[in-house]
Order: sequence, then C-alpha cells, then structure tokens
Amino acid sequence: MSALVANAGWMGWNAFLALIPLVLSRFLFGHRERPRWLLITGGAVFVAFLPNAPYVLTDVLHLPRDLHYVDGWVAAGLLAQYLTLFAIGFAAYVLSLVRLERWLADRGVSRRAVLFTDLSLHALCAVGIVLGRVFRFNSWDLVTNPGGLLDLVRVPQPRTVVVLFVLFAMLAGGAALARALPAIMDRAVRLG
Repeated sequence: MSALVANAGWMGWNAFLALIPLVLSRFLFGHRERPRWLLITGGAVFVAFLPNAPYVLTDVLHLPRDLHYVDGWVAAGLLAQYLTLFAIGFAAYVLSLVRLERWLADRGVSRRAVLFTDLSLHALCAVGIVLGRVFRFNSWDLVTNPGGLLDLVRVPQPRTVVVLFVLFAMLAGGAALARALPAIMDRAVRLG
C-alpha cells in the first residue's frame, strides 16, 4: 500500500507535465486566431513540453521494483495506477498532435507538410525522452542549461542513436494506431 502512496507524488507531477502540451494545444491551436508572436512563443513552449507526455511511458521502468514486494490487491492497484498514468500521457500526446494537425490543415498546409511536422515532432520527442530519462534533463533546461543540452546533442553515441530510432518508431507507430483504433473498432462492430 505504501508504494501506491509513494507513487502518487511523482506520478502526479509527471501527469501534470504530460498535460501541459494538451492545454497549450487547446489554447494555441483552437478556432480563435492568435497573434503571430504568441503562436511562435507558445509553439516553442509546446514543442519543449511535448516530450513530457509520452515520457510517462518510460516510467514502466519503476513497475517491476514496485511489484516485487507486493501481491494481490495492492499489485492490482499498482497496475491500475501505472496504466492510468500511461493513458493520461499517451492520450495527451496523441490529442495534442491531432489538434495541431487539424489546425495546420485548416490553414491550408499540405498533407505532406503536416506529415513531415508530425514525424519531426516524434523525432524531437524521442530526443526529449532520452534527454530526460537517461541524462535527467527537463524541458526548462532549454532555457536554464542550454549549453549542457548542446554538449549532449552534439556528439551522440551509437547506442543512443539506436534508442532514439526505437523510441521514434514506437511514438509514430503508437500514435498512428491510436488514431486508427476508433475506425478499427467501428469496423469490427459492424462485421461482428
């Protein structure tokens, strides 16, 4: 039971950070026109915080340790706690991207450019996840410690490149599946 309580703090914080891009996307990429300076500044903040949403999926690393000392209902509670965090984070990620895509399409941006934007954001999020999970950087380090970030990004290690590619594939594939799932379910119901 203590693991459930102990997780509440860091999971709550990570869920809060995961929801920031969703809130920003709602504000920036809604139907109301925004001044150009606000879109540029807000867009930069959106991109800086977007990796926090899928980052929560990497918190699965804590799950085996948490499950090691518990069983029964507490284990079920821990699984539910982690699944809730994952659902919040990945839903915030996909919904943020969908809102941005629709906003771009409404402004006449080509499907190819929207796809390029999407893939670029998946790649940037993969980099952000590695910077956060492996090197313990935060979104605000873009402002408070840009030199430290540049030092890491300048000379990537071969193993890091493989991890980045795997994360990119997981993000792009997961987001595509999440978008397709409603249509797949609808088709299954009609065929059923």
